[in-house]
Amino acid sequence: MHLMQIVYVFQAVVMCMYLELGQVELKGKVAIELGAGTGLVGIVAALLGAKVTITDREPALDFLSANIKANLPTDIQASAVVSELSWGEGLERYPAGGFDLVLGADIVYLEDTFVLLLQTLEHLCSDTTVVLLACKIRYERDTNFLSMLKQRFRVEDVYYEKQRDIHIYKAWKLPLRRDL
Repeated sequence: MHLMQIVYVFQAVVMCMYLELGQVELKGKVAIELGAGTGLVGIVAALLGAKVTITDREPALDFLSANIKANLPTDIQASAVVSELSWGEGLERYPAGGFDLVLGADIVYLEDTFVLLLQTLEHLCSDTTVVLLACKIRYERDTNFLSMLKQRFRVEDVYYEKQRDIHIYKAWKLPLRRDL
């Protein structure tokens, strides 16, 4: 396993721990996981009662599907769907504002994708959607993303796992400004 994969797993594990604490209601909620990698976060969300769309780029989809089949009981597998999503592309396939919860673990690391990620978040979120991001703030670029996010979303640092230096940020879309 490469270092980058290990860091992702830690961030996903911390996100799952946060979800299991019950700080966010998942039962009956419609959720989407972005940049799912292993799909761990989406699998846990499904186990906790959410209907989850687990997304990543095309090369990861077979692995994600196999993980869902291997790790979700048969009677729950229908509550988790794998779907291709490259940020900023093909967003019309996903309902605008159609999710109660948007989940992402270790998706803030490539500066070139920040604008597309924000565009995707804005499309997926309604005024009531909750975004949860597990992030290890490693570089200035990570802080820059949070600054960009705060221009369009209200952001709170709701959980910190000190041993692994991982934050869980909770965000809500800011109301559109209507300057008179």
